[in-house]
Amino acid sequence: MRTFEPPTERDAATARGPRLPRACIIGAGSSGIAAAKALQDRGVPFDCFERSDRVGGNWVFRNKNGTAAAYRNLHINSSRERTQFADFPMPASYPDFPHHTQIAAYFDAYVDHFGLRERISFETPVEHAERTADGTWNVTLGDGSRRAYDMLLVANGHHWDPRWPEPRFPGRFDGLEMHAHAYADAKRFHDARVVVVGMGNSAMDIAVETSYSAARVYLAARRGAHVIPKYLFGRPLDQIATDPRIPFRVKQVMSEVTLRFAVGKMERYGLPKPDHRLLEAHPTISNEALSRIAHGAIVPKPNIAELLGDRVRFSDGSVEAVDAIIYCTGYRITFPFFDRSFFSARDNDVRLFRNVWLPRVPNLAFVGLAQPLGAIMPIAEAQSRWIGDYLTGRYALPPVAAMEADIARRTELMKRRYVASARHTIQIDFDGYLYELRKELRAGARRATGAPPFATRAGA
Repeated sequence: MRTFEPPTERDAATARGPRLPRACIIGAGSSGIAAAKALQDRGVPFDCFERSDRVGGNWVFRNKNGTAAAYRNLHINSSRERTQFADFPMPASYPDFPHHTQIAAYFDAYVDHFGLRERISFETPVEHAERTADGTWNVTLGDGSRRAYDMLLVANGHHWDPRWPEPRFPGRFDGLEMHAHAYADAKRFHDARVVVVGMGNSAMDIAVETSYSAARVYLAARRGAHVIPKYLFGRPLDQIATDPRIPFRVKQVMSEVTLRFAVGKMERYGLPKPDHRLLEAHPTISNEALSRIAHGAIVPKPNIAELLGDRVRFSDGSVEAVDAIIYCTGYRITFPFFDRSFFSARDNDVRLFRNVWLPRVPNLAFVGLAQPLGAIMPIAEAQSRWIGDYLTGRYALPPVAAMEADIARRTELMKRRYVASARHTIQIDFDGYLYELRKELRAGARRATGAPPFATRAGA
């Protein structure tokens, strides 16, 4: 039995005519449609399968497949210019931070503009993907049919499988418990006493929104976080200091000084002191949270210690009557179509070369499996073009040993920089990642000079 590998020059010389590999894309969210565009541009044949009835994934409110995390009043936290695809700008009429309906409409316009919609099979889930003895892929669809592919691109997202507190808080709670994934709006919490658990972006958004109608909102945090505004100096925050050549420590000090003048210390608002410096955890972005706390509409609390029926005891010993608890505790990274023995992300730990390649499986790539300090769309677009160049022979991967060494080095750097958390296993810097990817593309182009494209022998 042969294993699947990109062909050698000898393979090309003996081939009866090279053909481009046939690819399967799992998912038509923001990353999946970017992958479809990149492959179409390069003439790579592909099928794209989407479980839901429309594109957009996480940005489709009440998506038919039940996996979207969008809530009714959700706005994106990255600015319009830093969210859009490079070859399809968002409408100038959009605000700096568009609403989820505008983002979803933008994705619809993208697939229609580039003629991608007819290339996507909607309401067609991929139930199982298995790499065969000869290295190719057998993909089983929801109707039981099976198809064979040379290349598999995984773009199923990582904000759809809710992660609950582990271990569960001791005791029993008689009120409503829900994950942020199920949150739609604040209507059901009118005059209720609500605990929002978490300090991330969803927690701040939900705490702010419910604070306008709930009787009381408590914000319970296990650890502190730096809450930063969307605007600084009259500009969207993510458009300031974007040069990737600025050393990290210089950027960190500049950001800390600026934030100190802009909002002051977190403890001043009654929030716990962060146990890390700015940029050493995924930032929490909110223009309203600190204001609502300052007005007493949101009451900071330490973490929950025990559930007491209709009350909650916090770790500082205080006890409050509570009607509902909303857990904003993140998501698990899961791949339900893979056998766990083949690939899984235990504790959200994913070891990939530059967040895309599994070194010993050259015909498997992941798109959008990253948590950038910014929007995922331009990252997924760049990754997709990278994959497309690989499939057409314009780029060659480094040797397996070199990729594994790079993964080990970057994993160690991540551990040194970021707070140890399942939230930071796939963390990247937006500008730094794109800058390094451009360098890697140039290096891969040099490796590919004179080599044949990624292809299979006709009829093989």
